[in-house]
Amino acid sequence: MEKKWPDREEAERLLDDAERCNPGPWADHCRYTARCAQRIAARCAGMDADKAYVLGLLHDIGRKFGGKHLGHIYDGYQYMRGLGYEDAARICLTHSFSIQTIRDYIGNFDIPQAQQEELEEALRAVSYDDYDRLIQLCDSLAGAEGIMRIEERMADVKRRYGSYPQEKWDKNIALKHLFEEKAGGNIDDIVRHDIAGNSRTREKKAAGPQS
Repeated sequence: MEKKWPDREEAERLLDDAERCNPGPWADHCRYTARCAQRIAARCAGMDADKAYVLGLLHDIGRKFGGKHLGHIYDGYQYMRGLGYEDAARICLTHSFSIQTIRDYIGNFDIPQAQQEELEEALRAVSYDDYDRLIQLCDSLAGAEGIMRIEERMADVKRRYGSYPQEKWDKNIALKHLFEEKAGGNIDDIVRHDIAGNSRTREKKAAGPQS
């Protein structure tokens, strides 16, 4: 059976290529999301840590095509489908929608109505699994300079965009508790080596700009 996501080497190549097309901190956010997902999945029975890493790495791959908001979800979904990576395409679709509707999207609805309806229809057809939920969680933990505590990360998004739906906030906190139960430990402890502001992150920042 054909694999529905690329291997790590190919996923890293795809992200590097996308970053060259549209440079920005979003690519490091993807890398931290991947590392976060790998660490948590490695602690959860029945989850593949390599798959979690790859899906985390590619969740925002649609940003390759420019500085879009909702458009990056549509672009990433179509891009990965075109490459035959259906599981990666699915994560491009689901990662921003813990409530499973595009109506809770934080940002501009910058695609035509027909494409919005296409996303909504595709989203309704998905039965979320642990990979969907894990990348939603890690997307809510990962900044461009490291992993943040979830409340700080969501507050940062709220400051930048002006709002954060309470239902979405509460759902992300519930996802954190869900994976703490699955992983048998505190999420902040599991990803502590990548917490923004720790010594490794400070060393990286001291070495030069990280944009």
